[in-house]
Amino acid sequence: MWWEDGLRFACLGCGRCCRGEPGAIYFTREEEERMSQFLSLPVNEFRRRYVTSRWRAPSLKERTNGDCVFYDATSDGCSIYRVRPLQCRTFPFWPALLESEEAWNEAALLCPGMNRGDLRTAEEIRGLLGHNPFPDLL
Repeated sequence: MWWEDGLRFACLGCGRCCRGEPGAIYFTREEEERMSQFLSLPVNEFRRRYVTSRWRAPSLKERTNGDCVFYDATSDGCSIYRVRPLQCRTFPFWPALLESEEAWNEAALLCPGMNRGDLRTAEEIRGLLGHNPFPDLL
């Protein structure tokens, strides 16, 4: 792997990963239940309000400008941060971004925390990849 020496990343809390280009944010049934409970909604109401099936699996909806439905522009952050899906928690360590150094560096143009901050070892990165419930989708 091109990242055998590890990669640097520090979340700067800028919210750029939550806004802009449309993209899928997949979640598991357990995550759906946690998000529903956090919002005090029955699961079927959560699905009606916040879930789209336009991708290959159910995903969180986006606003017309591409922002995640849970992105809060006032705080520049996630309104469900404590229960956000694993996909959000593991960004930018997604298979598609780790596929090549070029893919990583292209994403880093949009994320100021990539290539700076703490060094994440290859072992840590593999651990994050091993927890990914959607390896064929990310």
